[in-house]
Amino acid sequence: MTFNPAEIKPQISMLDLDKIDIRVGTILSVEEVANSDKLVKLRVSFGNHQRTILAALKQERENPKVIEGRQALFVVNLPTKKMRNELSEGMLFDIGYADGLVPVLATPETTVPDGARVG
Repeated sequence: MTFNPAEIKPQISMLDLDKIDIRVGTILSVEEVANSDKLVKLRVSFGNHQRTILAALKQERENPKVIEGRQALFVVNLPTKKMRNELSEGMLFDIGYADGLVPVLATPETTVPDGARVG
């Protein structure tokens, strides 16, 4: 497979980047979302609290539950969003989706405390 990286997006300021709160969380559980062929409900620990985050993983993995117990990166300062009668309190960061690749988790190199910030 030949992969051609997308063009680099326009420059942003460090102030713009500082607005995004990306944190490490441990995926405690992965559950089905009723009436959805794409979404799963993740329960994620961020150290001092847990959140529910919906992610479109059903068609990307044969068994989405294989990511239970894994650490990954999440955007935690997005507005809560209602999807399929469920609330999502953030966004899973993954790699490849925007390029049409089968996405993979963005994960820390080694285990770090849940809630640790990126940057």
